[in-house]
Amino acid sequence: MGNESDMPPIVETSEFLADEAATLALARRFAGSLRAPYSVALLGDLGAGKTTFVRGVLRALGVTGTIKSPTYALVESYPTSRGEVHHLDAYRIENVEDFEARGGFEYFATPSIRFVEWPQRLHGAVGFDAEIRFEFEAEGRRVTVVMKAAA
Repeated sequence: MGNESDMPPIVETSEFLADEAATLALARRFAGSLRAPYSVALLGDLGAGKTTFVRGVLRALGVTGTIKSPTYALVESYPTSRGEVHHLDAYRIENVEDFEARGGFEYFATPSIRFVEWPQRLHGAVGFDAEIRFEFEAEGRRVTVVMKAAA
């Protein structure tokens, strides 16, 4: 086991978002730094803002058409100004084998940008470059972004 200096640094920020417009503004800022390959874990209860956040990122990357939630399809993919973006939802995934059988790992084999809702259902089978947690707070949301720096 290595010492702490061998671990890549982690940057964590937290921000209160009063409404959907604030969530979309955060998404636009986040989109500005995205480069493939990149994987983002999205954590939070139903209705906490995960899909709204991804929609904001996709709009900032030039997607103009309909942006659907991937809840039933497992994944929705979009060509963007930064390459392919895959929005995956693991909510209905039973286990890692189910994810594999549905082709989920294939999205991580290409130099794309991946957003995964309910990543805990994958039990650590894929790694993430960033984790974004959405928590209800007062009338808005508390969003915590944890980004792992390049090793």
